[in-house]
Amino acid sequence: MKPGKSTSTIFNVAVLVASLGYFVDIYDLLLFTIVRVPSLKDLGVPQDEIDSGVGMLLINVQMLGLLVGGIFWGILGDKKGRLKVLFGSILLYSVANIANGFVTGTNGYLFWRFIAGLGLAGELGAGITLVAEILPKEKRGYGTMIVATVGVSGAVAANLIAKLVPDWRYCYFIGGGLGLLLLFLRISVMESHMFSQAVEKDAVGRGEFLALFNNKDRFVRYLKSILLGTPTWFVVGILVAFSNKFAVEMGVKSPINPGDAVAFCYAGLVLGDFSSGLLSQLLKSRKKVMMIFLMLTAVCVAFYLNLHGAEKWLFYTVCCILGFSVGFWAIFVTIAAESFGTNLRATVAITVPNFARGMLPLITMLFAGFQNYLTYLQSGAIVGMICIAVAMFASYTVEETFGKDLNYEEKI
Repeated sequence: MKPGKSTSTIFNVAVLVASLGYFVDIYDLLLFTIVRVPSLKDLGVPQDEIDSGVGMLLINVQMLGLLVGGIFWGILGDKKGRLKVLFGSILLYSVANIANGFVTGTNGYLFWRFIAGLGLAGELGAGITLVAEILPKEKRGYGTMIVATVGVSGAVAANLIAKLVPDWRYCYFIGGGLGLLLLFLRISVMESHMFSQAVEKDAVGRGEFLALFNNKDRFVRYLKSILLGTPTWFVVGILVAFSNKFAVEMGVKSPINPGDAVAFCYAGLVLGDFSSGLLSQLLKSRKKVMMIFLMLTAVCVAFYLNLHGAEKWLFYTVCCILGFSVGFWAIFVTIAAESFGTNLRATVAITVPNFARGMLPLITMLFAGFQNYLTYLQSGAIVGMICIAVAMFASYTVEETFGKDLNYEEKI
């Protein structure tokens, strides 16, 4: 379809494709977390290698793919178009998913998880950018809310399918098949008219990644956009991922399964993304909603770290509420997209969520470092305070972008 002007309805094919693409994106990311250990056992990898060697290398390789892919797809999105990145990334991670189901050794697994990371890096940012540019400025928050809400529910689907389908290979096939089905909708999606106008005007510096670092104002805006996402990955990557260890430290009465804790957390994230997106439209502000949810996160983290002797049901309930409190992913990425001109918007919107994910290894290192001097719970509390404080500062000082006219270019 030829490029067109903004559509007045939030229920259009672009929103649908971006939502379902992110659904499969999150499905794959969580599925890998769930089946990593059983799949490596099936491939004959010894337990010590799963815990530290090949198992950890798989995670790092996928993270490398996400970081490299974020830069690659971001630049491509501003140079060649949002649609090319949206469907190119879906195609790549779908093929990688299917290939993951056919691996017979760790080398193949490592290669295809890197390729999967490359593909997964582009979909969300491209989808958010496209939706933000084709919807009217007073409605684009609803569109990005739908994308994030539908997308995060992919985590719940991954957990359910992993329980219903005993063979990890078929779980990967399902994810890859869902992604390939999305490609049939490609013919019905139009390119962003803002991007098309930028191409016609031959806008200067389209997709210039280094331009984000050679100007103080742009760099500060970019850095704040990334820091807004740090509490989400602290909660998901530390408190929930290591929930079994936190539960032991606090004397929770029954053993905690991290996989179930993640499922409860993501169920909360679905509700949080919907609520934060809706609230930002009602309050007509991105900043206010970010501050509200960050304060809620601080309260929930404090409550989580004081669940001494709690029942199992209460612990999982708090994981769900924690997920709700960090369910501002839609607002986080929307702020990034709305903070930059058309010639750098895709570069920012695609790299920001991947760089925020990339903060997790640094957060993990900080958490481990504090454990040399403090208890497990004290380390978690201090790292949590740092992540939340940094995000609050970024949220308080970031530009209010609700209702902002996005049809402009950055001067490079």
